[in-house]
Amino acid sequence: MAMQLKDSLSLAFRTVRSNRLRTGITVAIIAFGIMALIGIITAIASMNQSLNENFAVMGANSFSIQYRDVNIRMGRRQVKKTDARSLKQKKSNENKLITYQQAKLFKEHYTFPARVTISLDGPQNIVVMNDKVKTNPNISINGGDENYVIENGYTLAGGRNLNQLDVQSGRSVCILGNSVAQKLYGDNTLKAIDQTIKADGVKYRVIGVLKDKGSSAFFNADNIVLTTYNNIRRLFPTDGISYGIGIMVNSVNDLEPAIAEAKGTFRPIRRLAVDEENNFYIFKSDTIAEVFKSALGSITTAAAFIGLITLIGAAIGLMNIMLVAVSERTREIGLIKAIGGKSKSIRAQFLFESIFISLIGAVLGIILGVVVGNVVGLFLHTGFVVPWGWVVIGIVVCSGVGLFAGLYPAIKAARLDPIVALRYE
Repeated sequence: MAMQLKDSLSLAFRTVRSNRLRTGITVAIIAFGIMALIGIITAIASMNQSLNENFAVMGANSFSIQYRDVNIRMGRRQVKKTDARSLKQKKSNENKLITYQQAKLFKEHYTFPARVTISLDGPQNIVVMNDKVKTNPNISINGGDENYVIENGYTLAGGRNLNQLDVQSGRSVCILGNSVAQKLYGDNTLKAIDQTIKADGVKYRVIGVLKDKGSSAFFNADNIVLTTYNNIRRLFPTDGISYGIGIMVNSVNDLEPAIAEAKGTFRPIRRLAVDEENNFYIFKSDTIAEVFKSALGSITTAAAFIGLITLIGAAIGLMNIMLVAVSERTREIGLIKAIGGKSKSIRAQFLFESIFISLIGAVLGIILGVVVGNVVGLFLHTGFVVPWGWVVIGIVVCSGVGLFAGLYPAIKAARLDPIVALRYE
């Protein structure tokens, strides 16, 4: 029995190798189907890893207050961060900017044990320069306070942080993002400290440099010049720009109580009556990441469906090729049966041939898919990703495809009458 199985495997392998063109075309069809599936899954895994790295910097124990709702639509899925209460919503209350006085009052009156930061966006896509070098026009000036660095996941490489005197006076001091400091002062970014730079034509004294936070396809967190929000107010037009309020609690367990107290503190500051709906919105740091992950999950399902359709097409093509092989080898089958070959041996040989072709296609497709998917990972600056679960699924599915495609031709070959087969031209 073992000898018969070994002979069937050997004969099947030799037959596959001898029909290279036909085998190659079928293998290519299967390989491209698996490559599309594994490639997309690998790329999605890289995107998920990048999202986790980039949104984790704010931490699960932080949230922000925004003046308008966050509507993110991904296909049919929509996430709308609203308060689920049936209170009146006045049209005049909608989309009211958070003013300087409101942000300042909130920071003064919020009593929950947490860090509160006030921020204000300055000019975007600007050029920063020193006496010798200038950057590309892709730098942002952000205004913050003494808590901005830690709440946004930055770490100082050298120098000092913004302090309350900097915030109150609005003087022109800044902290450079790592990419900006490298562009202006080379690899030794600490040379930037105590130097004077120009950001959007305004002179700043550099008091600190941030460590590399990393970039992704979604944003570059190091292309910033950080100053105080009062400096932004003093030097740049801020009409139509809302202040940001960020809160970081000590523990994830404190998040919901902190949010509840934040609403209770901010409602009177926004002059809302008891029966009026909130005209501000709580935005947790992981909201966008979760929406993107949900969308990527939908893409995974679509990729699996596309891969399945391709494999069904490949199975039909493989079955057709195996039926042609049965016709071509009818006399050979008749001869094997005439000298005592058993039907189950012939059936096994054709099944092995079909499964061999499918597995060769699966292996090539998986290798190509992982390579293609990790090219996306290179752009996202993530590590090498191999979706092992889907690799196993791909091999199992391709084995099933080979079995399905070879079953009918194998049965047909095994049922041939040896006398009729020997007379076949």
